[in-house]
Amino acid sequence: MNLKDYLNQLNIRSQCRKYDLPIWRCPQFVFVAMGVLIIFSTLFTYAISSRYIEDPLLISLIVIFLAWFLLILSYIVTQSFERLAEASRMKLEFLTIMTHQIRAPFANLRWVTDLLLSKRSTALRKEGQEEEYLKILRENSQRLEELINKIITVSKIEQGKFPSTKDFFVLKDLTDKVVLEFKSFAEASNIKIEFEVAEELPSIFGDASQVREVVENFVDNAIKYTKDKGLVKILISKKGKKAYLEVKDSGVGIPKDDQKYIFQKFFRAQSAMKQQTQGSGLGLFIAKSIIESHKGKIGFISQEGEGATFWFTLPLAKK
Repeated sequence: MNLKDYLNQLNIRSQCRKYDLPIWRCPQFVFVAMGVLIIFSTLFTYAISSRYIEDPLLISLIVIFLAWFLLILSYIVTQSFERLAEASRMKLEFLTIMTHQIRAPFANLRWVTDLLLSKRSTALRKEGQEEEYLKILRENSQRLEELINKIITVSKIEQGKFPSTKDFFVLKDLTDKVVLEFKSFAEASNIKIEFEVAEELPSIFGDASQVREVVENFVDNAIKYTKDKGLVKILISKKGKKAYLEVKDSGVGIPKDDQKYIFQKFFRAQSAMKQQTQGSGLGLFIAKSIIESHKGKIGFISQEGEGATFWFTLPLAKK
């Protein structure tokens, strides 16, 4: 954590807005209040000790011990409040996102089911339209299944029970398959995908299916948040003893105030919400967990209105 992050932690108003709490329940306010209490307690102890104890060294030791004790106590209390506030915020975000994400497919499922069970179903069958509505049922059930699978994955990650089957794989071949998978989606969105491999790389030892999920998440987000006639560039290169992959888009970008939360569970940037795209806020959290479990690094560079570049590195297998 750098100096700017520490100063931001002391911005009580900003932190209270983050947790959506009144100021007197905000962890940062509690920290400041405890700090004031420490100062007054220390001064009071010094005044009383000076009156009844003649040894200056003993007085200093008493004051220092009390100050350290209260400081540690205030840190523990503040951290407890912060964890509770963070849990409350995450719970609220989870309920908000899940309600929004589940409502639409459930509404579609109910509407199509009611339609197929109604008297119009015979007419739809004769007109050959029944298959179209069955496709809608399948698509919405797939959306629900994907959402449930992500929640299960997050649960396994947090419990340390995320299964992994490791073997040697080539990052280029894996990415080729992802590009092919998203080709139709990109063309339908009028977006061009460019894939470049700077140099041939050795194999990577890891779980190919998990790494593929990360690449899919990067490409999917890049297409979803890029405007019409945009461009998505995928680059694979070598950085030292690591493979480097980046996905760069010309989309809406990420607001500066949102960037520090981008890998948190259930978080979605304001720019993404404005696009009204589907998303659970879990994809990047899962991606970060996967890359870090493979001893790699993940990050991004973005500016609002000027697109984003998401990247990760993975150790190359030793020859």
